Amino acid sequence: MPKFLINAWEFFPILLQGATLTILVAIGSLVFSTLLGLVWALMRVSGIPFLAKFSAGVINVLRGIPIIVLLFYLYFVLPDLGISLTALQASIIGLGIAYSAYQAENFRAAIESIDPGQIEAAQAMGMGWGMTMRRVVLPQALKVALPPYGNIMIMMLKDSSQASTITVAELALQGKLIATSTFQNTTVFTMVALMYLVMCIPLILLVRHLEKRSKQ
Repeated sequence: MPKFLINAWEFFPILLQGATLTILVAIGSLVFSTLLGLVWALMRVSGIPFLAKFSAGVINVLRGIPIIVLLFYLYFVLPDLGISLTALQASIIGLGIAYSAYQAENFRAAIESIDPGQIEAAQAMGMGWGMTMRRVVLPQALKVALPPYGNIMIMMLKDSSQASTITVAELALQGKLIATSTFQNTTVFTMVALMYLVMCIPLILLVRHLEKRSKQ
């Protein structure tokens, strides 16, 4: 145990740098996926057939492409087309695009859970589609969407480890590099697992809190 603690103390600063990058990737991709997912969801419920079909098609395509392939495409293929992204930019955009499909389905389900009578009443009062969404539907739908949104946050935090495949030195990659150079696999990967757990526990508690509030 003393040796484990000594090694853990030695490796902790490097792993902490990786954890910081993990959080940065997770927050950046969460913001991007939320905005893009909301756009896809509004297109699907817009009532305009072209936009609804286009959005549904994009969502199905994104759900069918592995995240790692999307990251490879952004980081390795786009430079051939004259667009170069840093590894960090590619990981945030790639994860954001991939998760926008899941965000969109979450938002769409929440929007469709709102009583259609409220929409008809708002439009009878002279509100247009945009104002109805902004003032009547979205404020209620966002409350419905919050619990599954929390689950997506947890999944995204863990999937940020896939950024290591395009050289982003986040927590998983830092752990792999340390283990490769020191052969202290047990210590390193135990610490990596614990640090992921420490980052996920507040989100798990948040999801539980939101689920309780949504039932009240």
